Amino acid sequence: MTEPRPAADRLLLTPVSGLADRYDLVVIGSGCAGMTAALVARGAGASVLVLEKADRLGGTTAAGGGVMWAPNNHLMGARDFTDSDEDAAAYVRAATDGRLSEEEISWYVATAAEAVRFLDENSRVDYSALFRPDYHMEWPGATPGGRGLDHREFDPSVVPGLAEALRPPTYLPLITMDERDQLHGAAPDPTLLEGRAERGVRTMGGALAGALTASAWEAGVVISTSAPATGLQRAGDTWRVTVAGEREVTADRVVIASGGFEWSPELTGTLLKFPITPISAPSNTGDGLKLGMAVGASFTETTDIWGVPVITAHGAEYDGRPGGRMGNVEATLPGGIVVNAAGRRFVNEALNYHDFARVFANIAPGTSDHANIPAHLVMDSRYVSRYPVAGHPVFSDPQDAPEWLVRAETLTGLAELIGVDAAGLEETVAAFNPAAARGEDPEFGRGASAQDRHLGDPANEPHPCLAPLTEAPFYAVRLHPGVLGTAGGLRADLDGRVLGWDGLPLPGLYAAGNCSATVFKDAYPGGGATIGSAITRAYAAGRHIAASLGSVTA
Repeated sequence: MTEPRPAADRLLLTPVSGLADRYDLVVIGSGCAGMTAALVARGAGASVLVLEKADRLGGTTAAGGGVMWAPNNHLMGARDFTDSDEDAAAYVRAATDGRLSEEEISWYVATAAEAVRFLDENSRVDYSALFRPDYHMEWPGATPGGRGLDHREFDPSVVPGLAEALRPPTYLPLITMDERDQLHGAAPDPTLLEGRAERGVRTMGGALAGALTASAWEAGVVISTSAPATGLQRAGDTWRVTVAGEREVTADRVVIASGGFEWSPELTGTLLKFPITPISAPSNTGDGLKLGMAVGASFTETTDIWGVPVITAHGAEYDGRPGGRMGNVEATLPGGIVVNAAGRRFVNEALNYHDFARVFANIAPGTSDHANIPAHLVMDSRYVSRYPVAGHPVFSDPQDAPEWLVRAETLTGLAELIGVDAAGLEETVAAFNPAAARGEDPEFGRGASAQDRHLGDPANEPHPCLAPLTEAPFYAVRLHPGVLGTAGGLRADLDGRVLGWDGLPLPGLYAAGNCSATVFKDAYPGGGATIGSAITRAYAAGRHIAASLGSVTA
């Protein structure tokens, strides 16, 4: 059995050639799901190996925001938020609209809270409650904050070598999500960012991934990078896992936590309803789904995504692949609207990013084309002088506009440049402006909810989400239907056990995270539902593995 390591030991990754022949548990994937399952099982005494396909650790967790949605968690009271299992169940029931059974609702409410407590008491994970309302405050059981958990900044130097082993940050600045929410669209303090960069700290998903990896390493988990699981086979009472096509290890239990399939054109073109632009780890090409299917696993919810509107025009790259960034804040702020090729608005621009992205699936009657692809965010000069767009600093002189931001002196001219119906755009803005000046949106109700206003600009009068588009020149940038990850995959039960087509568990095989079907069945109750689904199922899997190995977790 691998012994725990002193905290000061340098992180040493085990090469594929150096792996042992056998482990109690092999975990495929090093994101929050994989590392949580590894921690729980290791805490019960299991020997655990984590295999990571990429050459850096953390998966999509390290590339994202790191927030976990966990109702009635024990950290809420530190910021005077209150909750109850009854309110949480009522809200999840409303959010999922009959798609979850009462057993599944109760399981999530109880298990998510248990997972938060486990990580708080048994790892370096340092979550705190967010002042962020649930996405639908009008539903029964909604709370004004506390169910979303934000990771505090994390210093990877606590384990020498960890910083180099983690995935680098994406476009997300080195601020916590709590700090981001308080900016209301403004740029973060450059001095703060420079100081954190110099100290090498990580925030958001990078902080969560770093804390989990450090904890797993210190607990004695064996970790291997550039180690894709290329084969999986049942052999008697054990599993044989082929690593990088060259090494075979056996394990009593396997957890598939390898991410979604959003970077596989073959799978997305077959399983999804519309083209997507992923902003996750490019190593997510559906490996776990394929491994599971090859041994008889069933799958479900494969058309589901963790959707978000995405901006790509700024030309960023991640892992050498074209990258994008969430555009939901830009769409929420006053002085901009989102239109389709007809020049018409089609959504409440301040809607939560998941539900916003689902509207891209709408089909235009009579054409079979997607009605809202392509889409553009259209802004006036007042907007760009107050709010950064895709991270570009604010500017007042048009000469300071980035090349990728389309500019024209008139709305008609702008429409022609971006391929939008000019008459439709003119009519849309003419109808939008008078109501927006009064702080109203009779067409879509933008800004009517607390969640809408949360990311708006409270300094803008009379409404944080609404202002007319009046000041030339006008600007536009394309918004794509993006994903934080796919949300469908291997079908698993409440213990994380992968199910075959007969509905029975495949012995010793588990799944968690985006390679498995979302526990919310295409619903999105609040910010952090993605990681909430991943960590909760991973914790349940780890707990079941611990019990099946004859041990009991804390």
